[in-house]
Amino acid sequence: MFHIKSGQQSLVYTGDYNMTPDRHLGAAWIDKCRPDLLITESTYATTIRDSKRCRERDFLKKVHSCVEKGGKVLIPVFALGRAQELCILLETYWERMNLKAPIYFSLGLTEKANHYYKLFITWTSQKIKKTFVQRNMFEFKHIKPFDRSYIDNPGPMVVFATPGMLHAGLSLQIFRKWAPNENNMLIMPGYCVAGTIGHKVLGGIKRLEFDKQVLEVKLQVRYMSFSAHADAKGIMQLVSQCEPCNVMLVHGEAAKMDFLKQKIQQEFGIDCFKPANGETAIIRTIHNVPLDVSVTLLKREASLSGLSIPDPKRPRILNGALVIKSNKTQLVDPVEAMSDLGLRQHQLRFTSTISLDDEGPVADTADRLYQKIKSKLKDYPIHYSSDGSITISDTVLVRVSGDEETKDIAVSWLHQDEELGSFLLNLLSNGLET
Repeated sequence: MFHIKSGQQSLVYTGDYNMTPDRHLGAAWIDKCRPDLLITESTYATTIRDSKRCRERDFLKKVHSCVEKGGKVLIPVFALGRAQELCILLETYWERMNLKAPIYFSLGLTEKANHYYKLFITWTSQKIKKTFVQRNMFEFKHIKPFDRSYIDNPGPMVVFATPGMLHAGLSLQIFRKWAPNENNMLIMPGYCVAGTIGHKVLGGIKRLEFDKQVLEVKLQVRYMSFSAHADAKGIMQLVSQCEPCNVMLVHGEAAKMDFLKQKIQQEFGIDCFKPANGETAIIRTIHNVPLDVSVTLLKREASLSGLSIPDPKRPRILNGALVIKSNKTQLVDPVEAMSDLGLRQHQLRFTSTISLDDEGPVADTADRLYQKIKSKLKDYPIHYSSDGSITISDTVLVRVSGDEETKDIAVSWLHQDEELGSFLLNLLSNGLET
């Protein structure tokens, strides 16, 4: 996976990944990097795999049964990943069961990949790293390099050959030789693109044409998913882990991607895109402007709100003057900014009056109003003066006047206290009952 940043924007791009740990590699993992965009593969957008242990047991049982009856097993794989995973699985099983049938892997990329696995053993799973001192698991005892002359050898054998979709190369050559024999077996451990020989055989086709010659497919065909691609559950897990703002699905089938797109949007409440090949998608992102906040401003806000420390669960609006000086952006106390600029500060104050039908002395109304405001604004410093006025955070003033039947309640606030002023007006419009 790649985490790419450019200025304030970032994206995560995944290759093939699997959220389930393998024998030779650990599970894919990413921290909560919260990128603007996550571009993820979606090969198995609607598939939920069964237990990996059950699949491994079934795989070993089928291979053992075939070679025990004298048949040959062809396992088409790609050079990196599944080849090593299944090689370790069979190597361990052959060792435990003391089987003698030869196992081969094709020369070329697979051999080179095994070489690099031996070199970079620290990148592998925890189990392989633990046993490395006694034995490097990639130095196979029962698995040998394959030579093309072995294709016609009599007797049972197991061959890992590339490529994994039977569309060309050694795997296709072996398949054409072994296909007419019903004792042989083909095990497809991964995804096959539509139109490839692998896809056709898995679809049940029994007659294939090569160079104007018809090939009868009589060998047993089995599909057992050991793919390196994440299933639908794994993709959702990755989205949950990194918490992106947007998701883009690639490397999948349109209908299945539509289903996963809808599920992501419903479960995470974020936009999801699935552009076709060659299509351009425009992702709109929110820019954050990093800035420093002066200690003076923080202390002033803390004293106004009555909070000794900030509460992350109760965000507040911070009012200040934005000053940009020498490529440094800082939010400071307006008084401090005016002083630095040599300017005189002017205050903009709003006042609104609400009339209420409330019988009794003005002092009683003011006292009940004070109790109501105090019960609703517990985190604000509130002062009740002897003249009947109520001050909130030293900047918001509430004053009661009127006669024995009707009271006028004036609420006055500074522009930075607009939210608090609106709250008080809404509170008073509902009357003085607590």
